Amino acid sequence: MLLGDWLGRRAQLSPDRIALYDAEAGMRPVTYRAWDAAATRTAALLRRLGVGRGHRVAVLAFNGLPLLDLWFACGKLGAMMQPLSWRLTPAELVALLADATPSLLAYGPSFTATAAGLRAAAPSVRAWLAIDPAARAAPADPALHERDACTEPVPPTPLSFDDPWLLCYTGGTTGAPKGAVLTHGNIAWNAVNTVSGWGLDAHDMAILNAPLFHTGGLNVFTAPLVLAGGASVVCKGFDADQVFDLIADGGVTLFFGVPTMFAALQRHPRWPEADFSRLKLVISGGAPCPAPIFEAFWQRGVPFRTGYGLTEAGPNNFGLPDSLVRHKPGAVGFPLPFVDLRLVGEDGAERRPGEVGELQIRGPHVCAGYWGRPEETARTIVDGWLRTGDLAVRDDDGCYSIVGRSKDIIISGGENIYPAEVESVLCAHPAVAEAALIGAPDPHWGEVGVAVVAPRLGHTLHADDLLAFAGERLARFKLPRRVILADELPKTAAGKLDKQALSKLYIDR
Repeated sequence: MLLGDWLGRRAQLSPDRIALYDAEAGMRPVTYRAWDAAATRTAALLRRLGVGRGHRVAVLAFNGLPLLDLWFACGKLGAMMQPLSWRLTPAELVALLADATPSLLAYGPSFTATAAGLRAAAPSVRAWLAIDPAARAAPADPALHERDACTEPVPPTPLSFDDPWLLCYTGGTTGAPKGAVLTHGNIAWNAVNTVSGWGLDAHDMAILNAPLFHTGGLNVFTAPLVLAGGASVVCKGFDADQVFDLIADGGVTLFFGVPTMFAALQRHPRWPEADFSRLKLVISGGAPCPAPIFEAFWQRGVPFRTGYGLTEAGPNNFGLPDSLVRHKPGAVGFPLPFVDLRLVGEDGAERRPGEVGELQIRGPHVCAGYWGRPEETARTIVDGWLRTGDLAVRDDDGCYSIVGRSKDIIISGGENIYPAEVESVLCAHPAVAEAALIGAPDPHWGEVGVAVVAPRLGHTLHADDLLAFAGERLARFKLPRRVILADELPKTAAGKLDKQALSKLYIDR
């Protein structure tokens, strides 16, 4: 079964449709025919460098067309791409390379020094590929432009849905990062769910500025749009001015971001004049989204919503009709077509509507497991159900809302406190830019909440005022026992608030 050559099939079906716009090259358009040709030549070069079926190809680079070429080239060869987070330290990168043992590492021009420093610590890497020929970590390193001389055909590798395509690492907020093995089937079914459940089509265009080392950048819109024949605007990273420019141009219909990105947009001077009404879908994911961000979009008539996903599943799992977005604020919605869901309590029994339980997911989009970690896989995927560790509730209509992480929950005097609820209230204060609630041991209550808050630029924030504000909106037991003011809150590589770092900084110390 020829399941690996997505791009080849799409290039046959719609060769002249625009697949990509290179935002770093003045919005240079790339058709599906041209993209497939570049990916095929890339596959031929990788094959010359010894890459074959089952091999891992590590990539350390900012967002750009070369990274996407490498991804689909791996698909043609039956190889696995291991996108590396450029936010990690060399020591952390060494650990990931030791975990996956890639045979080739491709590096961008901003990471030549890093690539040079990794060589002695990455014995599995037999070939080091410079994406930019003018920025080689070693003079003998081959460069990506050499693919132009690779004109030999690359027959599609016979693959099944179970063949791995992507080794995507979890955020590591609960321990060492784990490599989720995403197969051709996982990525295909997530694309089917997204196109059919969210109504994507060949006329859609998405802003792609989420990092491509994360499942959000790769699989929220990028792969689904290849299936639909739509287009992605490839940006080096998130830049608020660039987002406003792209929206003003009028061609963009889809935008995905994490809450910190939307908060930055709403603080920007261009926010009041920006017209988001032409976008078909504006969706937040990756972390709980504070209510004020929703409300600011709703005031502009935009049906802004929150999604839910994780590296191990999708990441797209839910959909919510425009007509219900404001009637069910904060809800992630109903399961997409080929997604099974259930809520389970600590006693193993399924929860009824209105009862909080652990969200468990089953479907062909759930990953094959963790690379080299069979015991961890067995604990996480049980009888086909992925145990997400996230807490959710379902209403009588079958609509789901995420209330927090099971590891984040604070139990104070026997009462459950869900940080996402408290954080949403704190962020509604006009002087608050960001807020996180973490648990701290307490001799009387067992555990209490501590809020770490970053004020908005140019605003003065007092802890007592914030607590008084929250006290009008939250039950007393939910109120933070202490408020810590900070210039900014630490983030993970995926742009989420890093509560593990906050606990180490303010609680453990």
